[in-house]
Amino acid sequence: MSEHNHNHHNHIHTHHDTKNISKAFFINLLFTLIEIIGGMLTNSIAILSDALHDLGDSISLGISWYFQKLSQKKSDQKFTFGYSRFSIFGAIVNSFVLVSGSLLIIVEAVPRLFAPEKPDTAGMLILAILGIIVNGAAVMSLQKGKSLNEKVVSLHLMEDVLGWLAVLIGSIVMMNYDLPVIDPLLSLGIAAFILFNVYKNLRSALKIILQGTPKNVDLESVKIKLGSMDKTILDFHDLHLWTMDGEYNVLTIHVVMKENYDLKKLAGIKDKIREQLKDENINHITIEFENKEEECIHIDC
Repeated sequence: MSEHNHNHHNHIHTHHDTKNISKAFFINLLFTLIEIIGGMLTNSIAILSDALHDLGDSISLGISWYFQKLSQKKSDQKFTFGYSRFSIFGAIVNSFVLVSGSLLIIVEAVPRLFAPEKPDTAGMLILAILGIIVNGAAVMSLQKGKSLNEKVVSLHLMEDVLGWLAVLIGSIVMMNYDLPVIDPLLSLGIAAFILFNVYKNLRSALKIILQGTPKNVDLESVKIKLGSMDKTILDFHDLHLWTMDGEYNVLTIHVVMKENYDLKKLAGIKDKIREQLKDENINHITIEFENKEEECIHIDC
């Protein structure tokens, strides 16, 4: 006998998540157009390169928006657990886009260490201030986002804020000193920062895809509570714990009973198990009861 417990936690993706990403998409796309025009007016190859990078960001934000919206679909015959993992897939796609963008920055910046070019610093200063304001507003709109997809998108935009901050600092310094090498040095620092954070987010996403134990659930605490909760329980095994999207966690378990109890008694034990684990961040619990003479047929039992 098994029991499926669906606890629809308030951390499940909401329409608010999609609204955040769509807002970030339109802000980024609009500013990309401003960058292209500004880059041509200032004759700055650095700004035009950043415009190309931001265009790639806009494409990846559009992908994130699509997958975040798709992740809110309810379960059907194709995906009986629902579509929430599409949000994780969006985060993985975005991570690879970020890596590509950072590598592009490195490729562009390294040659300039040896052959620095001085751009139109006044034009850079104006665009940098505008870039910080626009991208900063987009980052703020995603600050309360819970999903991994939103966090990766926020990292996209934080990359842009830091990039424009580097442009701002570099333009001010270069307006007063003949040190064009500052620009590529700052770019390399930003690229290193982004790659480090992408590594952390990508590791989290891959752990979810590979069905690792959720980081917000203490497996040992779950085992201790199950082992000490009811004298009618002889043992438990085949315990599996994973997460759908980093927020919605799933537990399956086989519970061995000391005696053959009727359905009413077993229903009470199910309620006790759910009550015992209510503070363990587990949203979906499936329980299968066995008697002590029964042999479990699963490999890991």
